[in-house]
Amino acid sequence: MADKNFILFDDACRDQLLPFTFTRPVSEIRVGIYTIAEKWRQSLSIRPGYLTLNYLQNKFTFEKKPQNYLINGSVLPDPRLVAQLVSLQPNEAIVENDLLIACCVADFSMADGLLNTQEIISQSKVLVPATPVRTIRKLTDIFSKNGEALRDDYKLITYKRRSATIFESNKVINRHDIFIEEGAIVEFAYLNASNGPIYIGKKAEIMEGAMIRGPFALGEGSVVKMGAKIYYPTTIGPHCKVGGEINNVVMFANSNKAHDGYLGNAVIGEWCNLGADTNNSNLKNDYSNVKLWNYPAQKFEDTGLQFCGLMMGDHSKCGINTMFNTGTVVGVFANIFGDGFPRNYIPSFSWGGAAGFTDYKVEKALKVAELVMERRGVTLNETEKEILRHIYNLPKK
Repeated sequence: MADKNFILFDDACRDQLLPFTFTRPVSEIRVGIYTIAEKWRQSLSIRPGYLTLNYLQNKFTFEKKPQNYLINGSVLPDPRLVAQLVSLQPNEAIVENDLLIACCVADFSMADGLLNTQEIISQSKVLVPATPVRTIRKLTDIFSKNGEALRDDYKLITYKRRSATIFESNKVINRHDIFIEEGAIVEFAYLNASNGPIYIGKKAEIMEGAMIRGPFALGEGSVVKMGAKIYYPTTIGPHCKVGGEINNVVMFANSNKAHDGYLGNAVIGEWCNLGADTNNSNLKNDYSNVKLWNYPAQKFEDTGLQFCGLMMGDHSKCGINTMFNTGTVVGVFANIFGDGFPRNYIPSFSWGGAAGFTDYKVEKALKVAELVMERRGVTLNETEKEILRHIYNLPKK
């Protein structure tokens, strides 16, 4: 498939996935073991391009060719869908319930960096998907669909491979559904894969006394601290540190919740840090449905879920003993501290807590980000700085 040009495109759902899509295309969201883009790379054996908002396009690029296979970035690949996609002929489109899943086109038009999907549908031969399509279209999909995505990724990543040795010091249930990559350290831990698989990435470490129930994934270079309690389905992305009690959480990458405290039904972006004894509520006292801040509507909307915790965008941090109420949404580069419960929606570049917030100046925020990233050998480049400055200047961030 090296001769085919695959591009992952964003559509209007990206606004429903804020704050995480402030800093990335939809397809760079992690759900399961991989990001959506990584799933497509594995399925297609090729690196696709990205079609996203203009201010992100310098970092996430694409190339237009005479024949382009466009894939909705919110769609999770399935073997039957992949086979149907690669066999598309020019001006054919896969559509489900008026949602463009994929198409093959010579040319395409955009408005503000977003593909004109309805124009493509109207000009194409429409095909029904070969299998029901699974998508990530709203914030709560990330953690509520994580278990299914994790099981699928586990099959993909372990196919015809053998796990590294699971040492006898560990207490294990259903070791056939536990896969440990070479270089990982797992000793004196409790691993229960009776409800789903457990995947431990390269150079990751699970310290002694940690208790884990699958489905669970620990990314490359990540650490589970001593005595941690982790419930399914949870994904900890690459280069993270976690401890305390965690239940149904997706942590993208390079973020820390290294100490005691509870985190449940939550999504944490990249380069976040949760101070010691940070807790989030994921169930209201009256057991009613949780409401979340909706960026396009600029108001709280019913999720239809009884359990929903914290949604925290990239580079946000909180101090020790921070308490997050049920269904709290935090933008990018928020710095939260102090006693009491901060409000349920904290805009990007906010500095403060329950007593109120002030503006977190962008250049100061960038200096902090540089220091944080340098500790892990990562440089915040000028392209990324311009993206963050653009977000800071957005009217409703």
